[in-house]
Amino acid sequence: MFHIVLVEPEIPANTGNIARSCLATGAHLHLIQPLGFSLEDRYLKRAGMDYWKQVKVSLWNSLAECLAHKDQAATVYYLTTKTQRPYYSANLQAGDYLVFGRETKGLPETLLHENEERLLTIPMVAGTRSLNLATSAGIVLFEGMRQLAIRQG
Repeated sequence: MFHIVLVEPEIPANTGNIARSCLATGAHLHLIQPLGFSLEDRYLKRAGMDYWKQVKVSLWNSLAECLAHKDQAATVYYLTTKTQRPYYSANLQAGDYLVFGRETKGLPETLLHENEERLLTIPMVAGTRSLNLATSAGIVLFEGMRQLAIRQG
């Protein structure tokens, strides 16, 4: 099982769609506060459909608090447009954490500088600023599932 971590997500529909992907893959969704919406938001529920109550979701006050509870063997990867290392070059393992930043700002620069060896990006053609958060999370999450399936034969 993978862990999807959303740091201060702002758009409820993105979080709802990511929750649906988490349910489909058995991933655990971690939400780092403050959120840009209420967990009771109708757009969040609409995007997550009737699945929302079935998703394993944890709410944290900070990223540090969330990661303090991770298994020591798990690797934490940070998704950003500010690296050249493609997501598919990482050897993703069950239990790994995939951390995504806010829709408008991404992850904090200090966090990126402190974790340069674990930064991943989704390659895009020049001139593309970024992808939608739900799309990005889905791409990387399903790459992890693909890698696990290949290793399991």
